[in-house]
Amino acid sequence: MRSRAQYLTISFVIVFLFAVGCSVIPSVLRVFMNARTTEGTPVAVAQVDNITIAGPGGQLPLRIYTPEGTGPFPLFIYLHGGGWVFGTLDQSDNVCRYFTSKVGCIVISVDYRLAPKHKFPAAVEDAYCATQWAAENAKHITGDPARIAVGGVSAGGNLAAVVCLLAKDRSGPSLVFQLLAYPPTNISTLETASYRDFARGHGLGKSHVKWYRKQYLENAEDSKNPYASPLLADDLSNLPPALVLTGEFDVLRDEGEAYAKRLKQEGVPARYIRYATMGHIAHWKMESDQPGDALHQAALALDHAFSQ
Repeated sequence: MRSRAQYLTISFVIVFLFAVGCSVIPSVLRVFMNARTTEGTPVAVAQVDNITIAGPGGQLPLRIYTPEGTGPFPLFIYLHGGGWVFGTLDQSDNVCRYFTSKVGCIVISVDYRLAPKHKFPAAVEDAYCATQWAAENAKHITGDPARIAVGGVSAGGNLAAVVCLLAKDRSGPSLVFQLLAYPPTNISTLETASYRDFARGHGLGKSHVKWYRKQYLENAEDSKNPYASPLLADDLSNLPPALVLTGEFDVLRDEGEAYAKRLKQEGVPARYIRYATMGHIAHWKMESDQPGDALHQAALALDHAFSQ
């Protein structure tokens, strides 16, 4: 674990780089962002395997966490956050272990391709490919192909929502649940009350989001693609049940809640939880009060979905 001084130094560098317009190349900035580690004590699980599968852009790394006991176990495809630009399997290690142990499911963490080297829809296709692989190979890893869920935090929540759309549109794997934590669901606009009210001073700011979008998208037209902005999809019916988590002071709050409301309007069992006084959480802080509660609620929702 890093010391408080190290975390403060890393945070200062990140804030400074954003303040000067992030003129450094993203690969350099990634060194500082990826230096952060997930909080919490690692939970023991029965087995952790690092594998690669054939992906749309070459070899796609996966990390598979297997719980104690005998299968077949339900499967949870986990997609890390980081604005489609940052994030590693290691940063997600503790939370994947938590879900594996708490829910008793196999967790498959996906090391999808990152922008700006790999623009939209590279991350989308990697996430969908991993989900397809899980469905097709479930029995080989003691998994249950009839109980597959997808989820993620921040950009990972966006990708999870899109995977569900793709699975429906492409007649792909049958999914039983989607966990969307603090997800961007409409990256075509910055015109919401939460963007207006929390543009700065609450962690992720409006200027940061503009930068992330610029790295991720080839052009402005891509932002209107439903596989980048799932809120813009014409039809959200017949999607898996969902839990959407949002923060009161998060710039992404309104689009996340709008997505949950549209799901409900179109007949999808969905609920959202807004955490008071909380800004954007791009990773799970496992040992703090509200985000810890969010993680607990997520595990309960996953367990319920798998038990149906």
